[in-house]
Amino acid sequence: MKIAVFGTGMVGDTIGSRLVELGHEVMMGSRSATNEKALAFAAKHKGKAHAGTYADAARFGELVINCTKGDGSVEALKAGGQALDGKIIIDISNPLDFSKGMPPSLIPSLSNTYSLGEEIQKTLPKAKVVKTLNTMWCGLMVNPNMIGGGNHTNFICGNDANAKAAVKKLLNEFGWKNENILDLGDITNARGTESVLPIWLRVWGATQNGAFNFKIVS
Repeated sequence: MKIAVFGTGMVGDTIGSRLVELGHEVMMGSRSATNEKALAFAAKHKGKAHAGTYADAARFGELVINCTKGDGSVEALKAGGQALDGKIIIDISNPLDFSKGMPPSLIPSLSNTYSLGEEIQKTLPKAKVVKTLNTMWCGLMVNPNMIGGGNHTNFICGNDANAKAAVKKLLNEFGWKNENILDLGDITNARGTESVLPIWLRVWGATQNGAFNFKIVS
């Protein structure tokens, strides 16, 4: 599959590299076609990866994964334009505000009674936004078996059942078992998963270890 990855940071590189390992063709999108990190990613996976603008990546990808920082995600995805119409957007970003240092808080207008996932869906009504993987370190996103034999929880939500089913198949490729993927319902449930970040960041700060996750036990 041709997959667009928006974002050139550690998360985008981790996701994109794993997708290439799995046999997918990837384009890393950024503001500029000459972004150094995107070009380095393409060079690292020569022949299997490419670099381009957000618009280039949107046209390229059959599916799009948003790995941009949450405070810039909406603008980045808007740059994809009509090329995103009808496509699945996997949103793994979080609306974090770093303006007052660490740990960051959630952006007030995108938390509690609203979410970044909802804002992306509202901004791109013809796309199919699926929120998942945003409650953990990127190493676990693509390799859940790293801890606990993979027996921990990944949340998913979105308005389109078929889109969520397609995303679950990709999660299966990463190593996620269906019994550990918890479907919370429509995209409004991103309010909950994005709200996991304040506690996640504090656990990370206390342990200095990102290789952990939460598990729902009943």
